[in-house]
Amino acid sequence: MPDNIRDLPAGQSQSDGLYRFLGGSPLSVAFRLILLSILVGVVLAAIGLDPWNILNSVRRLFQTIWDFGFDAINWAWRYFLLGAVIVIPIWLLSRLFGAPRGR
Repeated sequence: MPDNIRDLPAGQSQSDGLYRFLGGSPLSVAFRLILLSILVGVVLAAIGLDPWNILNSVRRLFQTIWDFGFDAINWAWRYFLLGAVIVIPIWLLSRLFGAPRGR
C-alpha cells in the first residue's frame, strides 16, 4: 500500500484500500460481523458450548454426539429385531410354498 496520497493512482484515496480490504464500509462490516457473531453464538449455545469453558464444552459435545450415535444404532437394532420376527418367517414361508417361478 502506498505510504502517502501522492503515490496513489489518480482517483483513489487511502479509504478505498480499506473499503476493498474490508469488503464494504467499516461501519457496515462491523454491524454484519456483530450480527453474525450473535447468530453463531446462539447456535453454539444451543448445542451446549460454553465460552468460559470451551475445551470442556467441546469434549462434552463430542461425547454427546458419540452417545447419540450409539443410541441410534441401539434404536435401529431393536426395531430391526422386532420387524424381523414377522418379516423373515413370512418371507421364508412364501419362498417355500410359493408358486415356482418359471424358466
